[in-house]
Amino acid sequence: MQQIPHTYQTLYSELAQRSLDGSFASEFNVDGRFIAAEVKGRRYWYFDLPDGQGGKKRTYVGPVDDPEITKRVETFKDLKADIRERRKLVSTLVREAYLPRPERQTGDIVQALAEAGFFRLRGVLIGTVAYQCYPAVLGVRLPGTAMITADADFAQFHSISVAVDDQIPSVLETLRKVDPTFREIPHQADGRFTTQYASRSGYKVEFLTPNRGSEDYGGRPTPMPALGGAAAQPLRFLDFLIYQPIRAVLLHGPGVLVNVPAPERYAIHKLIVASRRRMDDDGTAKSRKDRAQAATVMEAMIEQRQTEDLADAFMEAYDRGPAWKEAIRKSMDQIEEGLRQRIRSALSEGIRKLERNPGKYDVEERPAVPPR
Repeated sequence: MQQIPHTYQTLYSELAQRSLDGSFASEFNVDGRFIAAEVKGRRYWYFDLPDGQGGKKRTYVGPVDDPEITKRVETFKDLKADIRERRKLVSTLVREAYLPRPERQTGDIVQALAEAGFFRLRGVLIGTVAYQCYPAVLGVRLPGTAMITADADFAQFHSISVAVDDQIPSVLETLRKVDPTFREIPHQADGRFTTQYASRSGYKVEFLTPNRGSEDYGGRPTPMPALGGAAAQPLRFLDFLIYQPIRAVLLHGPGVLVNVPAPERYAIHKLIVASRRRMDDDGTAKSRKDRAQAATVMEAMIEQRQTEDLADAFMEAYDRGPAWKEAIRKSMDQIEEGLRQRIRSALSEGIRKLERNPGKYDVEERPAVPPR
């Protein structure tokens, strides 16, 4: 794998910090601007926002001679200037460092949910859109063939959704600001709830939450108080994936600050779900894509000498029970032989460094069974 030059890794770190600062500083839509207008001999601040139809919506802000309000206006000017600089950083990382950016609709959807507060409320971006963040996070270029997607998946622990005592605006209205054709898809098990939204073009957005109980609960939607009217589909193994996520920047617009799974958890989770797909044509293709992403992230982490983190996540999943072990074994056996040997060797080394016994984790390459 080709490493991303250190200069661009530094630029990405700067973008991440600026994006974090911007997420705290933004109080007004950055597409608008403040205007000072005189009314009856006194000057007032107004905020003009384009209405999308060639006109503008004007909102009263306060008197110019109020120092606190004028300070807010000046801060906004600094924020807009910083957003221009962030856009330049994103453009440089995409054009010169060849880092991936999402297609426009995906980026707009993630940005809209970010601005609505989804990530502030500890939501996590998962799936292939999250995978697009890992080249910058890991400092290596990953194959682009495993980055194509026509949907976006978001997850949150139900316990967090209840505990934060806050909520984002309506998910449906947020999505319709991106594409007015988005509609709710009533859940098959209970039409009162919605976990999926789809546009006329077929683009899907889905909300998920871990299922730690019986498989019986997997078919029932879970109400999510923080998610602006959306429910979530419970899934097995998801609690492992979204535990202790990391911050990353999706290279869209001025950079979108998101929470994504730790790369080691993403890789091991993909091994697990790859072996549990339905084996029709669609499921087979998704299974191959899952394994490709898992193997690529593991290989990148090994090259970046992050084997202990990878080994720690591997052991945690392996120790969770027979179903987890079998799923991991099945997917590992289907990875191309040379790469599989490198992964198992690195895992064995990482497990030893963590003072555990690799023999308990089936990471030694098994000899091929000779034909009879």
